[in-house]
Formats: sequence, structure tokens, C-alpha cells
Amino acid sequence: MRKTILITGASSGLGEGMAREFAKHGRNLALCARRTERLDGLKQELELQYPDIKISVKALDVNQHDDVFRVFKEFQVEFGTLDRVIVNAGMGKGASLGTGYFHANVQTAQTNFVAALAQCEAALEIFRAQNSGHLVTISSISALRGMPRAMTVYAATKAGLLALTEGIRADLIKSKSPIKVSAILPGYIRSEINEKVKNTPFMIDTETGCRKLVKAIEKEPVQAYVPSWPWALIGFLMKRLPLTWVMKLG
Repeated sequence: MRKTILITGASSGLGEGMAREFAKHGRNLALCARRTERLDGLKQELELQYPDIKISVKALDVNQHDDVFRVFKEFQVEFGTLDRVIVNAGMGKGASLGTGYFHANVQTAQTNFVAALAQCEAALEIFRAQNSGHLVTISSISALRGMPRAMTVYAATKAGLLALTEGIRADLIKSKSPIKVSAILPGYIRSEINEKVKNTPFMIDTETGCRKLVKAIEKEPVQAYVPSWPWALIGFLMKRLPLTWVMKLG
């Protein structure tokens, strides 16, 4: 059992929801995010509900790359080991390219890919030293094809993260490492990133979505669509349908 779990972006949305689910399973939690007041509140709430688990929270802006390495190492020293790291922190700002929103698009690119790279590097340094661990990246169903408008850069970053995760897995297989690597592709799960999006088909609530995310992560798959229905089928079709059909999902 992976006893100690680090989650980035844990102050809201899917990160917070996964923390709640793992707490129900009796796991120790290393939680980090920019908004420490929300983390402190979550820690207090979960410790009252689950007094047998250990929870530590730290402030972390994943775009401050040196801080990523420092905070991950501090958690490892504090708990003695890190069994699983979930690279979850991300954002969904953006607009069609060429419409004056480069500042938003580049923020999404830096947070969702470059900062994710820093998190993977920091996690794997610890895992390689331990010779054990489970790296989980939270990609997206949108990683499978190019997407229009505000989704264009977001989808590109999630595709990059998916490829990065597979490359890490290939490297570890080649070296016969026991470290496990999983890429999770959520479908439409309600969170702060999409809270303003209305009338989206197949959208499920945060609690249900996070319960299904944790269930999938616990199986330590190479790759998983969450929820599996209907997104495994939609993912299959997205890779094969003409782009004019696929873009209707964006």
C-alpha cells in the first residue's frame, strides 16, 4: 500500500477532492498549493475526521522551480518516505492564438508543462534514491487531439504531459526500475477550472469524479480514462474522427 501521498494543487478542485478520498483510505498526506489558508482549513478538517493519519501542508507555487525541489524534499524528510506523488497543479487560462491573450496562454503553458516537468524531476529524484514510488500525472481527455479557442494551449500542454509521462515510463522500463508511472486522463469533472462552463455533456460532480480518480490511481495503471465510461470510448473515437467532429468537444 502507498501510505504517504503528495498532491500538488491540493487547495481546491480535483487536488482537494483526491486528498479527501485518500484520507478516507487512511493515507498520510503531503499537501501543497499556493493558497495556504485553504490548505490549513483542509488539514484541520481532515485531522478531526481521521485522527490516525498524518497530514502536512506547505505553500508552493509550482512555477518557482527551486521551491518544488525544496518542498518535495522537505516532505520526504518529514515523512521518511514518499510513496506516491500526484502531479495535479494546473490552470486553464487562454484564448485563440493571435487574439491578444499571449499572457494567459503562456501562463498555462508554463504551469501545465514546464512546472509539471519540475514536479516530475523532483519526484523522481526522491523515488530513484528510495528505489520505489508511484508517479501520477493528471493529464486530460483533451490531450488526445488539438482543441479550439481557450482549449488550444491547455490541450497542447496536456498532450505534452502525456508524452512526458510515457517517456519517463520508457526510461524506467529500460533501466528495470521498480518505480511505477501512471497517466490519468479525466473527462469532464466539475472543478474550479471549468466551473463557469455550462451545459457540458457527461460532466460529473467533483466528489464523484475524485472518488473515481482515486480508484483508478490505486490500480496503478499505465494510462486510465476517468470515468472509464464514456471516456474510454470517446477517447477511442477522438483519435480517429475528423478534426471538425473532435473540435465540438472543445
